[in-house]
Amino acid sequence: MARQRKVIITCAVTGAIHTPSMSPYLPVTPKEIEDAAVEAVQAGAAIVHLHARNPGNGRPTQDPNFFREFVGNIKARCDGVINITTGGSPVMTVEERLRPAIELKPEVASLNMGSMNFGLYPLLGRFAEFEHEWEPQYLESTRDTVFKNTFRDIEYILKHCSENGTRFEFECYDTAHLYNLAHFLDRGLVKAPLFVQTVFGILGGIGTHPDDVAHMKRTADRLFGKDYVWSVLGAGRAQMPVAAISAANGGNVRVGLEDSLWDGPGQLAQKNADQVLRVRKILEGLSLAIATPGEARDMLDLKGGHNVGF
Repeated sequence: MARQRKVIITCAVTGAIHTPSMSPYLPVTPKEIEDAAVEAVQAGAAIVHLHARNPGNGRPTQDPNFFREFVGNIKARCDGVINITTGGSPVMTVEERLRPAIELKPEVASLNMGSMNFGLYPLLGRFAEFEHEWEPQYLESTRDTVFKNTFRDIEYILKHCSENGTRFEFECYDTAHLYNLAHFLDRGLVKAPLFVQTVFGILGGIGTHPDDVAHMKRTADRLFGKDYVWSVLGAGRAQMPVAAISAANGGNVRVGLEDSLWDGPGQLAQKNADQVLRVRKILEGLSLAIATPGEARDMLDLKGGHNVGF
């Protein structure tokens, strides 16, 4: 009998896209982020992808001290793989974005694989009021924002994090980003197995049509062969449909309130774990098994939670 395929679920807990006024359930304080991450692992996520926020105003921050308020507690309470962002926010410098990963030396860090227009401004029309002045200003600014991830920036992150044994979640928002990753693979700056997170539905990147998902997978297959682990992130309402397409075609999935605030049409997700449980139903309906954190570590060749800096 064939062995049941194991699927890695990543949960992105809070992110920098959504603002506190968009959902009362978005984790903001260190304790909220900690609890959300632990609950997601308990629900079946093998990896938790983490941003930090200033609890006073909900603004995204890359100050490592804010991360320290929850990463150690998450590690103590569960066995989930901790993945720290180097994306931060499109308005931050690469040096600022990298600080938490450099100081905390996680098993995994995210890495955006190319510069792009990053349009969040359409969200302005979906919310009547904002609690903090910075929220509408930030969203409006993305009308003229290029999320800068130059070859120099990517090389800077690769060299600094690789010295700590940190591996990467390579976030690819369009086909060119896959070719950028292949460039760094050819130069020997990254090594297999590559954890490739193809991202669908961000304005400025590739769309969410099934043909878009298939195109990204075909391109990654051609460039990386058996040397990569494929996962998908569908933004907003595309979260579960894109996850289902990936799962049915041999991939892994990412969910969480960073990527979508919803748990079904018109229903806000009250917890990150809600989305983990929903995608589990899809996976288990396809007769797929859920990878444990330990199995994810083996699949991605990670250094282990005992080798981090927190």
